[in-house]
Amino acid sequence: MEVADHKTQSLENGQAAEEEVDEIENDNVLQFMDSMDAYLTLVHSLSSTLRQGWLDLASARHSMGAYRLNTALLDHTSHPAATSLLVDEGKEPHFTLCKWRSSGNEKLLLGEEQSSHDKSHPQLRHRGATLLSEEKTSFENKASCEIDDQVQKERSKSLSVFGTLVSPKLRAAQLSFETALETLVEIANTRSEMLRAFDKVNQKSGGSKD
Repeated sequence: MEVADHKTQSLENGQAAEEEVDEIENDNVLQFMDSMDAYLTLVHSLSSTLRQGWLDLASARHSMGAYRLNTALLDHTSHPAATSLLVDEGKEPHFTLCKWRSSGNEKLLLGEEQSSHDKSHPQLRHRGATLLSEEKTSFENKASCEIDDQVQKERSKSLSVFGTLVSPKLRAAQLSFETALETLVEIANTRSEMLRAFDKVNQKSGGSKD
């Protein structure tokens, strides 16, 4: 009787282990399919955004004239990049886009101000969670507005080489290409996730064949 119970228990444990393995494999396949769907969606979005950007740029060139909108007006001297890409080469590589160098410094400044504010007012920690949450939200909203204003200034500054008054289509083209750059970084991160998911599926498939 005890032997039969032991065999039954072993059989149940084996079935549970197989079900767990199947569930993990299904999760890996779903993750791969989701990441592939997100990748294809982003690629389509990038194509549409670039198409709109080129159309807006052509319209701006038509309205402003080729003499006011050409590459000869750009600053070809060596100068700090307004936008940079950070690569986290850890176990799972991740790409981060840092737009508008000045606005990035502004974010750092705001972070330092917040840290010094917290240190100089330690009693705020004892006022209750609700008050702290409200103050944090208020500060974040204020910081977000200041950063947005700085970004707008940087965008206008980058277009100032084409004159004081530029076509609204040129500003639209600038936003389209900026969005396209953000999408490219998202595509890179999504592709990285997709490849990791594919490796998991491939490993499981190879293990099953063996």
